[in-house]
Amino acid sequence: IALISTPGTYAAAEALKALKRGLHVFLFSDNVAIEEEIELKAVGRRAGRLVMGPDCGTAILDGVPLGFANVVRRGRIGLVAASGTGLQQVSVLIDRGGAGISQAIGVGGRDLDERIGGAMMLDGLSRLAADPGTDVIVLISKPPSATVERLVLQAAATAGKPVVVNFLGGDATRVEQAGGVPAGTFEAAAAVAVALAGGQVAPEGTGVGDVQLDDDLEGAASAAAAGLGDGRVMVRGLYSGGSLAGEAKLILRAALGADATDTVRILDLGDDEYTVGRPHPMIDPRLRTEMLHEALMDPTTAVVLLDVVLGHGASADPAGPLAATIADARRGPLASRGGAAVVASVCGTTLDPQGLAAQEAALSDVGVIVASSNARAARAAARILEYRRRAASPQSRALA
Repeated sequence: IALISTPGTYAAAEALKALKRGLHVFLFSDNVAIEEEIELKAVGRRAGRLVMGPDCGTAILDGVPLGFANVVRRGRIGLVAASGTGLQQVSVLIDRGGAGISQAIGVGGRDLDERIGGAMMLDGLSRLAADPGTDVIVLISKPPSATVERLVLQAAATAGKPVVVNFLGGDATRVEQAGGVPAGTFEAAAAVAVALAGGQVAPEGTGVGDVQLDDDLEGAASAAAAGLGDGRVMVRGLYSGGSLAGEAKLILRAALGADATDTVRILDLGDDEYTVGRPHPMIDPRLRTEMLHEALMDPTTAVVLLDVVLGHGASADPAGPLAATIADARRGPLASRGGAAVVASVCGTTLDPQGLAAQEAALSDVGVIVASSNARAARAAARILEYRRRAASPQSRALA
């Protein structure tokens, strides 16, 4: 395997050289033209080689992590993902559920675009279907084009193994009609895969609108809403993971309905527009901490929503700068005027280099509400607004 992480202008040429020498390619580089991706994947398919990327953040092949990857146990669940942090979140939650990963193949965020045709997702699915070490397959992506979705679901129907399909915002009915098992969130995909790998029936209630909070998180959301000052109505998400940002948007929209249009602003700071000439925010937190400070100082902010991604390749202490920024803001004048709540989830395991418990504690120590998954963090953010609106309703004021 050749791992390529040069600036995008030069990446395709290096990937082509590697393919011509018989190597698989893990193409971490972003800002690669789609025409070059089309050519590389065509060459890769003819040569029987994987082209993971461009903009492929994560893979775990035969237990070896590539790019950003968490330390998860080996097992019999295989993943193919056009989503780096989506793959990380699912693999982490599978690990926490007591199961493990056979292979985790990233394919790059554009692979299921009409022009690419799902080339590497189809290749990865085929490889996992033939892999004797894989019992359950999970496919992860943003919604593909209709044509590509049909191709992928047709391939999934012939895999001969259970296939869990997590196309964020996709149609669960089409997945079921093709014989797959739909999952609306990353957490649901992990739970379904763990159940199937253990010979159990897949759990029900796996849609975007089915995310539930435990009593502790529900209580924290209620208390946070009660402490907000006047005029705080916005949820501002500052994400390092694009797929985690996408999942948060879906959950907030499902919970808040039409109100989400005016009250939710989610940014993916790992997007190409933010990484030209600077490291990814999972490596360098400076841009995100600057924007976090601005969000906390904004008197309209009710909730700031964050992801913290651990694992190989990520910052040695991703929670530290965020916690320091939050602590600094809460020492200021806003602290006595009902400052914004902060909700976060940590995507990691106990064996990650940064340490899951230490990273969660760093956030909790400065008053952050820490959820066990990104889906639950987004749902908790929505609950804070729901509690806030309930308290502000005319009926509530009359009762008071």
